[in-house]
Formats: sequence, C-alpha cells, structure tokens
Amino acid sequence: MTDAAELRQRTRDLLAAHPPASTDRLDFLRARFDAGLAWVHFPEGLGGLGAPRTLQPVVDTALAAAGAPDNDPRRIGIGLGMAAPTLLKYGTDEQKQRFLRPLWTGEEVWCQLFSEPGAGSDLAALGTRAVRDGDDWVVDGQKVWTSSAHLARWAILIARTDPDLPKHRGITYFVCDMTDPGVEVRPLRQITGEAEFNEVFLTGVRIPDTRRLGEVGDGWRVAQTTLNNERVAIGGRRLPREGGMIGPVARTWRERPELRTHDLHQRLLTLWVEAEVARLTGERLGQQLAVGHPGPEGAGMKLAFARLNQEISGLEVDLLGEEGLLYDDWTMRRPELVDFTGREAGYRYLRSKGNSIEGGTSEILLNIVAERVLGLPAEPRTDKDVAWKDLAR
Repeated sequence: MTDAAELRQRTRDLLAAHPPASTDRLDFLRARFDAGLAWVHFPEGLGGLGAPRTLQPVVDTALAAAGAPDNDPRRIGIGLGMAAPTLLKYGTDEQKQRFLRPLWTGEEVWCQLFSEPGAGSDLAALGTRAVRDGDDWVVDGQKVWTSSAHLARWAILIARTDPDLPKHRGITYFVCDMTDPGVEVRPLRQITGEAEFNEVFLTGVRIPDTRRLGEVGDGWRVAQTTLNNERVAIGGRRLPREGGMIGPVARTWRERPELRTHDLHQRLLTLWVEAEVARLTGERLGQQLAVGHPGPEGAGMKLAFARLNQEISGLEVDLLGEEGLLYDDWTMRRPELVDFTGREAGYRYLRSKGNSIEGGTSEILLNIVAERVLGLPAEPRTDKDVAWKDLAR
C-alpha cells in the first residue's frame, strides 16, 4: 500500500517534471491527476493510488508550499463533493474514465437536478419523467434551486421511470448534458439580490442509456450516496479555529470595544464555544470519512452549520447596530460561488437564512438524525406502498 514516503516522492517527481512557475495551470492539474495525486484514495487511473484518505494532506501541503495551483474546489464543489463519489460507486468504467478527470481539474462544472417545485423535502415524490425510447431516455419536467446550473456542463439528475411503483422505487439516476436541446436555465433572484440559484426546465431532453448510473428503478439508492456526501460537503467542511462565520464577529469584537455590551458578550462566548465544538466535531467526522463513507452523521453536522450561521449572523447585526443593516450590492449578480466571510454583515445575515433549507431542510435532517443515528421509531408513512401515480398532489 502507498505510504507517506512514497507520496512525498511522487509529489517531488511531479514538481520536477512540471514546475508550477513555468507550467500552464490546467496542464499542471491534468498531470497531477494522471500521477494519482488528485484524490489519493481513489483507484489508480482515476486520479488516485488507492491510498488511505488520511494521506491526502501530505500531497496538498507539499504542493501548496511549492506554489502549485489548486483546482478551485469551492467553484466545483458539487462535482467534487457529490457527483464524483456517486460516479465512483455506481459509474461504469467508461463513465469514470470520461467524467472524473475533467471534473477534478475544473474543466467541466457540475450541478444537481434533484429538487422540484412539488418535491423538495419529500424528494421521492418528484414528477420529472424519463420515458425509454430505444437507446435513449426522453426527459420532461422542472427542477429548482439548482446551484451552478448557469455554469454547468453536466448535471446529476433523478427522474421517474415507472409511475406504477411506489415513489421511492420508480426513480432512475442519470447524467444530463446541460448543453443538450431542451434544457433551459432560468435565474432565481434571492433575498440577497443575487441569482445564485436557478430553475431548470427539461423539455424532450434525450439522454442516452449509457449515461444512466445504477440500475433502472434504483435511482433512490444511488441518490443516497449523493445526498450523504452533499450534507458533509455543506456542513462538514474542515475549518481552522475561528474559521467560517464566527471569525468576522470575533474580529469586530476585538477591534471595536465601543460596540461591546454585557449581553452581547455572553452571546458571543456561547456561540464561540458552540462554533468550536462544531469545528472539532467536523474534524472527527473527517477522520471517520478517512476510513469509510459518509453516513447519516453528516446530517447532524449540516444541522449545526445552519443553526450556528443564522445565530452568529444575527449576533453580528445586533453588535453593529444600524451599520449591520448596510448591504451595498443589490445588483442582479450571477456568482460562481458563495462568499460568506468576504461580504458585509447584512449580506451574511440574509444569505444564512437559506442554510436551513439548502442541502435538505433542518426539519427533514432532524428526522434523519432521530431515526438513523439515535434509532428512534420512524414516523408513520402511509404512502410508502402506494403507487406514485395514485398519490395526492
């Protein structure tokens, strides 16, 4: 098995053959992928070496010290955090070879076509249809809250292929080309003024059966891999102390003593401790991921992330008073990524309201934690054996 010493040597060899100062950024990233140093726990030939995930920092640290470019992971987070693990687990050899390299290098951006206007929290109730036509599937429907759809080349898509089965059993998982005829992306303007999300209309979109992931009708099981990874990607990102939303508030407290009050001090202390607990829990979750796969524990981290962001941003607005309400950029922007810490307090306060909705609502995640982590009795579900076509909508 590949060890740390071998990874260091492979990294030195990569830097010698492709000096970052004189190598084109994309050429360097492609060479890194081909050397197995992209994600070392992936199989050989797919950007990895089959090494323990815990050894990835050995490579990342050495490359950062040498001034090597990264793949802008926040910009391509959906591909890295959701599409790639699903492709690795359920994709064919041809699909893995086709998609994983340009996904990791950032040449092709991915988005997620899951939620619908009538199927958000109850995702399994989705109504987008995929009908078999020879070697293709013809897809019609509407998706919503789709981050990066205006930038994406590819999408992970779940659609209903058998309305005669109960809702969880008649779903199939596909890879959709966002440049195909019939795919229309429309911006959704948010409370911040941005159009970070989109709605996507699919009209007669033809998807070859070769771009199906998993078996026909097994899409819900495939989607669980995506969803578990999504929650970890949103709520389980590893941060330094005072990383994330607590950092700007703590800096303001230290730099502007005239704003301090006893009540705000108590709130700040409480939230600082809770943020640190969440950060350390995220570290432990990262260690668990290094030896396995994300499970329902990621739902707990995402819950904590949403609640803390909203409470911390509320504290920041109270601390700054009228100044905290200022937000000077209401233009209709189409950002490539969300930047919480580089914007005004007013922006953080507004944008954090979406944290308890995106990636699974907090109410649904509470159910997941209760049932799958704590082992509590499941809620009664009277529709689980009813054909989708017979459900009230």
